[in-house]
Amino acid sequence: MRGDPERPSFRRLPSVERLLQGLDASGAAGRHPRRLVVACVREAVERARRRLAEGRASADAITVDALLADARALLAERSAPSLDRAINATGIVLHTNLGRAPLCADARRAVAAASGYTMLEVDRATGERGSRQAHVTALLRELTGAEAAFVVNNNAAGVLVALAALARGRDVIVSRGELVEIGGSFRLPDVMAASGCRLVEVGTTNKTYVSDYEAALTPETALLVKVHRSNFSMRGFVRDVGPRELATLGQRAGVPVLFDMGSGAFVDLASRIQCTAGAAGLSGEPTVQAAVASGVDVITASGDKLLGGPQAGVLLGGTAAIGKIRAHPLARAVRIDKLDLAALEATLRVYRDPDRAWAEIPVLEMLARSADDLERAAASLLERLRPVTAGAAELSVCRTTTEAGGGALPGVELSSWAIAISPQRGTLDAWERGLRGHRPPVFGRIADGRLLLDLRTLGPEDESPLTDALAAIAGSHPAAPA
Repeated sequence: MRGDPERPSFRRLPSVERLLQGLDASGAAGRHPRRLVVACVREAVERARRRLAEGRASADAITVDALLADARALLAERSAPSLDRAINATGIVLHTNLGRAPLCADARRAVAAASGYTMLEVDRATGERGSRQAHVTALLRELTGAEAAFVVNNNAAGVLVALAALARGRDVIVSRGELVEIGGSFRLPDVMAASGCRLVEVGTTNKTYVSDYEAALTPETALLVKVHRSNFSMRGFVRDVGPRELATLGQRAGVPVLFDMGSGAFVDLASRIQCTAGAAGLSGEPTVQAAVASGVDVITASGDKLLGGPQAGVLLGGTAAIGKIRAHPLARAVRIDKLDLAALEATLRVYRDPDRAWAEIPVLEMLARSADDLERAAASLLERLRPVTAGAAELSVCRTTTEAGGGALPGVELSSWAIAISPQRGTLDAWERGLRGHRPPVFGRIADGRLLLDLRTLGPEDESPLTDALAAIAGSHPAAPA
């Protein structure tokens, strides 16, 4: 019977003990915990059993050396960190799957310094317990002009705790055109429901007026909410209510206003970024300083998008409103971690000099790269890569377009340049998988029958590992024998 463990082919498989002895003799086992070594050896044997049972291999092909090689491969795979460094050659600056904003050098140093014991909640002068918020609140007030500030672990958490603190059990008025869905299929109405408030929709999908909010006001209205469409755009027959207009209504009606900015830019993007399409998206991207000046009571924004810092939710606004949010029990559940806090503080310090921010915050520097600079960088990289891929792939440079990504600057297209790989040996998918499986992994994108490595998101530190990765892939596709 097929798969019967008494079949001779199964009995000829080496024992787990014999394979362990082989790993011990080679020294491979000593570099790993014994439990992991045993588990990998057992899995290598079990995989061989399955191949035999399914008729995908013969007993003669499953040798001791082959099983030892399988076990070593499993050990290497399971011993390597899963949260590995990645090389982003997609051209998408805020690539959510690759961790969104890369941190600036100061932020990376700050994270390393804060990884041990650190001055998280200690008042240096008195030795008494302090607040972790103190590391960033003064900076945020200085940079934005807000009366008060508070930070949590991400922007969705900021919206959640603000709604719970300011409107639980009461009505919150939002335009239908701003009931957005954020990453991971989380929708604003669901966040509102989780906070315990009641959603009141006004206006239509494409048009909402101040009068729509005003007509919906009742004694049960606790909050007016404005949501910046940071991850999609609407064009054509469109009208919405700006934060200043809504703040004026809120002041007149005695109802606070919350403005969820989403991506949260701390500088004027239109002043430095060139784009091929969607220029209105740049000029229409509000800064947090403008949002504060509009008079709204609470602003929420992300830390790891256009700010270019770590994952965080930044809340800015009036002392009374921010005070209620800080005092809410949920604030403890969504508090920011010390490593994110260290990175955020260091990032904000860079923004004290806007010119320095454009030069040192990776997100801003990448978004602001000119097409001419990228073309020159692509030509230079091409000369370095051609020798290692000769005969295995044809390389060229090509003009392309990319975007900010990460739920920021929707509709804005950035002109870029890329290295285009056309395999001569092996398939396009095999090259893409090979680069992705390399350490560090390289992520590009396939377009028009070529594998593109976009220069907008590649830095000088990526060139050497990228060259090694391409050399390895080229070497894994040897030329056919003459």
